[in-house]
Amino acid sequence: MQDAERQMYLQIVTRKLVAMCGGSATLLAVIFYVIRLSESGRSYLVLYVFLGGLIGGFVSIQQRLPSIDLIELKELAGSWLSILLAPINGGIFAIVLMLIFLAGILDGAMFPTFVHPVIEHENVFKSFVVWLSTTFPENGPDIAKLFFWSFVAGFCERFVPQIIRKTSDYVSDSGERRS
Repeated sequence: MQDAERQMYLQIVTRKLVAMCGGSATLLAVIFYVIRLSESGRSYLVLYVFLGGLIGGFVSIQQRLPSIDLIELKELAGSWLSILLAPINGGIFAIVLMLIFLAGILDGAMFPTFVHPVIEHENVFKSFVVWLSTTFPENGPDIAKLFFWSFVAGFCERFVPQIIRKTSDYVSDSGERRS
C-alpha cells in the first residue's frame, strides 16, 4: 500500500515539475521574443543564465525524488511553492555566479571570461542597461563554460553559497573590511 501511495505522489510531483519547467521555458521564450523585437542588438545574457540555473534546479529536484521520504513527498505533492523553490533558487544562484565571474572573484581556465563595454559615468542607469545587454563571454568555449556553470549553480544548491562563504572568510582572514 505504501509503495502505491509513494508512486502516486511521485507522479504528482513529476507532473508539477514538468508543468513548471514547461511554463518557465515558455515564459522565458516569450521574454526572449519580446526583447528580440525591441532590440537589434544582443539579447540579455542574464535570462539565459537564469534559465540554465532553473533547469539545473529542476533536474536536481527530479533526481532527489526517489530518495525523499513519504511525508516530504506528500508535502511536495501538495505545494507548488515547495516544488518551485529549488529551481528558482538555482536561477538566482546562476545569476550570482555570473556576477562572481564578471567581477573576477573566481577565474581560471575552467571559468568564462567576458568582453565588457565602456561605462559612461554621466548616465549610470543607461550604462548599466547597455552593460547588461552587451557584456558577453569572450568566445564560444566561454559561452559553453558559462552555461555549464549556470546549470551547476542550479543543480548543486550549496555551490554558490559555499563560494560566497569561502570568499567572505578569505576577506575576513586577510584583515580587509567586509561590507
